[in-house]
Amino acid sequence: MDEARVGPHRRIGDHGIIGDMETAALVAADGTIDYLCWPSLDSPSVFAELLDAERGGAFEIRPALDAARVIQIYVPDTNVLTTRWMATSGSVEIVDLMPHPDARVHPEHRARCLIRRVTVTRGTVAFAARCRPRFDYAREVPNVAAADGGVCFVGRDLTLRLHASVPLTCGDGMADADFTLGEGESAWFVFGEEALERPDDATVAAEIAATTAAWRGWLSRTSYRGRWREEMMRSALALKLLTSNRHGSIAAAATFSLPEAVGAGRNWDYRATWIRDASFTVYAFMRLGFIDEAEHFRRWAGERVMAADRQHPIRIMYAIDGSEAADEEELPHLAGYADSRPVRIGNGAHAQSQLDIFGELMDSVYLSNKYGAAIDHAGWQHVRGVIDYVIANWDQPDAGIWEMRSAPRHFLHSRLMCWVALDRAIRLAKKRSLPAPLVAWSEARDAIVEDIWSNFRHPDHGYFVQDRGGTELDAALLMMPLVRFVSSTDPVWLKTLDAIGTHLRDDGLVYRYRNADGLEGTEGAFTTCTFWYAECLARAGRLDEAQMILAKGIAYANPLGLFSEELDLRGEPIGNFPQALTHLAFISAAYFTDRRLDPGYRPNWQP
Repeated sequence: MDEARVGPHRRIGDHGIIGDMETAALVAADGTIDYLCWPSLDSPSVFAELLDAERGGAFEIRPALDAARVIQIYVPDTNVLTTRWMATSGSVEIVDLMPHPDARVHPEHRARCLIRRVTVTRGTVAFAARCRPRFDYAREVPNVAAADGGVCFVGRDLTLRLHASVPLTCGDGMADADFTLGEGESAWFVFGEEALERPDDATVAAEIAATTAAWRGWLSRTSYRGRWREEMMRSALALKLLTSNRHGSIAAAATFSLPEAVGAGRNWDYRATWIRDASFTVYAFMRLGFIDEAEHFRRWAGERVMAADRQHPIRIMYAIDGSEAADEEELPHLAGYADSRPVRIGNGAHAQSQLDIFGELMDSVYLSNKYGAAIDHAGWQHVRGVIDYVIANWDQPDAGIWEMRSAPRHFLHSRLMCWVALDRAIRLAKKRSLPAPLVAWSEARDAIVEDIWSNFRHPDHGYFVQDRGGTELDAALLMMPLVRFVSSTDPVWLKTLDAIGTHLRDDGLVYRYRNADGLEGTEGAFTTCTFWYAECLARAGRLDEAQMILAKGIAYANPLGLFSEELDLRGEPIGNFPQALTHLAFISAAYFTDRRLDPGYRPNWQP
């Protein structure tokens, strides 16, 4: 279906994100909060107008300014978002945030909330505000009643409260406010938990100041001083918003069911934690100097390993709190972004076999032991169980990294990451003098090497291919030099890199694959792959090309520096947003390229 013809109510890329590391909201460039799940990122939605303009629910604040130019920026070094309207007759800004958990203003009265402060910076401006929550994925219209100087939205299982410094009027399933502010005057709205008490002007100002300081304090811990620093710090701040302050897990994205192909059925829920992201998360945070975040994630992943059973040591993905990921469910009452049905929550891929996750897990365990705390005895015993499973199953077909919903196949990337699992376990055992059947592990690792080199090459051109005996390419092959399976200047690898550049790349856009995957429609370019490709170029010494691809990849971010999951043919963001894996891949590519550009660079084989 043609996206231009469908015409989404608001474009995916026209949003900023705010959050408190428990949940997150998207704020559109027109000042509307049209996406929020509550109380957690993977809870049912409260606002989902991004997925259904009529039913989804939203929190709007609209200034009466004709022909205004609208700009969104973050307060520097924070996740505090400012939306600014500039017109001939006046100018306005809205500051949006969720209080940072470390910003303690009157903690004895504190409840989780979202704060919106409106200020007129020039002229006199009239406003219309409308808060219209729709609980349980817009399946419930809450009752609305005035209470304690504010408004309560009461549902079957959830009650939320709205306070404001201007009079509120209760309506059918919503609260309204019409007000006018002169130059220098402000109004505020605070929306949150039932226990939320009415603040005063000073408390709202203090919450904004304390949250700004808390974000800046966190970011000041970074050790990174290289090129692309501003973009790197925005990626770090976005990743922090997707990281659970309570659990240490990281969501793949903030949203559900934003389409990979507009008008088709490629609409998935990314509000879960994939084990696959483990090594990327640990590596990215460590590279930037955020050791505590890396260690918190490692502990979360370690708990999943410790809780696993013998039949299946670890799951592909988990809910953010570490419980089993939700089954897939369709919501037929929602229209979907740009009429992209069905809208889905949960993710059926959690039941798939994806053998690559063991490699990513073991890579994170190895990195954490190399740069952080040593593994304990009980943890090592569970690692040995993981490796036993890998040895018994590495040669089986699976759904692969891209979670194909067609018949299982023998994917090279899955073989590669099984090799990583064995290689990192062997390295760790030797480094820490841990007991392990190293001869058997080494034999299995070497068998995977032989299988890859013998069975996953193009019959005519000799480069590596997507699956055993096939001829198709796959951008997941870009991981081969990144995990140190093959030298970044090996002739066969360079043939593969060039083939990917020829067949999977469209300028700065890089596609995961071109062959059929059993799903409707054709997906967009995968933003993560752009940065994998750039890093591979840098590792091959092709620095001019690497810098150009990096520049193009950065340009595909939205004006706030946030990356979506995919891009359409026009470079417009599509898919779930913002996506953690892309920000992680960007950090890795920019970090390595910056280091490679330094005159004193020395290549180091050790991961």
